[in-house]
Amino acid sequence: MGLVRLNIKGISYSQTQSGAYALVLSEEDGERTLPIIIGAFEAQSIAIALEKEIKPPRPLTHDLFKSFADRFNITIKQVIIHKLVDGVFYSSLICECDKIEEIIDARTSDAIALATRFNAPIFTFENILDKAGIILKIKDETKLEKSKFKLEDIVTDVIEETSTSSFKNESLKDLNKQLEQAVNNEDYELAAKLRDEISKREKK
Repeated sequence: MGLVRLNIKGISYSQTQSGAYALVLSEEDGERTLPIIIGAFEAQSIAIALEKEIKPPRPLTHDLFKSFADRFNITIKQVIIHKLVDGVFYSSLICECDKIEEIIDARTSDAIALATRFNAPIFTFENILDKAGIILKIKDETKLEKSKFKLEDIVTDVIEETSTSSFKNESLKDLNKQLEQAVNNEDYELAAKLRDEISKREKK
């Protein structure tokens, strides 16, 4: 069974599970995508790692793992999504320390959150893509590409509809102050709303 490299295409609300998110991975040399249901914390962690402009004032769990690994010279070489059972994806971290390679079992959401921090490639097997891979419709593709790698991906689409009215009386200077405060308070959902509004105004 050959390995297929995957890239993170986007994150959106799960249409099937309340309070969950769909992490969409796409094969590097093909059209298939692999949607994986993950929790809110993991979605936030992945989005923050991809969104370079917002830095948490304190390390998140996956940031702590990265700092710990760096201190003890441990690297994650790659992540492999190796099994799919009853809709649950199983993954392994391929780690290296002192030129010794180890394989560690991990939840797929955690594995990918760590892969984003170590710049490690993500792979799956061809048979898993054959079983669970889908080809996005043009409408879905456009929706994901529109906000690719943005923190806004992990909050509801309602934000786009309400952000203008919520902040219409605020100046750009005030919005930037509120953004800084929201980040310091680790309120990333509010930070996403504020960044969306600031971005809209700066494009005008």
